[in-house]
Amino acid sequence: MHRSTMPQRRWYGLLLSVVFLGVLSVIGVLGTRWAIDRADVPLPSTPWGPECTVTVGEEQIQLEREQARRATTAAVAADQGEDSPVRAPDTSDVPDDAMAVLQDGPEEDAGPSLTCRSTKNPDLEVEEELEPSGLTPRAQNLKDGIEEVYADPSLGGYEPGGYDTGHGEGSAHYDGRAIDAFFRPVNEENRRAGWVMAHWLIAHAPDHEIDVIIFDDRIWSTYHPSMGWRDYEADPDNEILRHLDHVHVDVQAGDEGSEDA
Repeated sequence: MHRSTMPQRRWYGLLLSVVFLGVLSVIGVLGTRWAIDRADVPLPSTPWGPECTVTVGEEQIQLEREQARRATTAAVAADQGEDSPVRAPDTSDVPDDAMAVLQDGPEEDAGPSLTCRSTKNPDLEVEEELEPSGLTPRAQNLKDGIEEVYADPSLGGYEPGGYDTGHGEGSAHYDGRAIDAFFRPVNEENRRAGWVMAHWLIAHAPDHEIDVIIFDDRIWSTYHPSMGWRDYEADPDNEILRHLDHVHVDVQAGDEGSEDA
């Protein structure tokens, strides 16, 4: 009797464990969705399936990374019109609703529409030597990439020799790892244009080893690769600290780094 019941008990215990873990997973997904709905930000990417998600109203449209790259580049080209230095790539495989929201923003209010999950590259080395611009080689590569798709971007947050003051403690600007792209004055047109760039950056994050993007009271980072855009807490009376007038982006440090801008 003892020998015959032991395997059954072990099997029963294993089954209960699997069911329990399944219930916890469902609760976690539902809880995350509830929190995101209350925060009024796009649903984060799932840890499986396509890497990118476009939010169109209540619908979530998943895109492969290459689709997101082409879609956001097309949006950048459309935003600049005839002045664009890059031609819009073919986006016939991207749903029209997704392209519309990436180019024009949500109907009622500009804001984040695209999120992608990206993780840190564990093989990166710390870059200590600065380029003549005052940027690290990775940050310089990002600057060059932005200037390939933008005709006359208003970029700052770096200077020859590097910064040693003017930013928050631990800022990536002091390491030469950060760039600010300005969209001034703060108004709805520039806010929409800023999100066009922020979406391009997030779609191309692995190409430029991007670590953190901050804009318009929102933050995205490789520290939380599946959470998408999150609320960014700053002085409510300071539009600069809230990153309302500029998109902040920094590249990976080659170690843990920090999320401070």
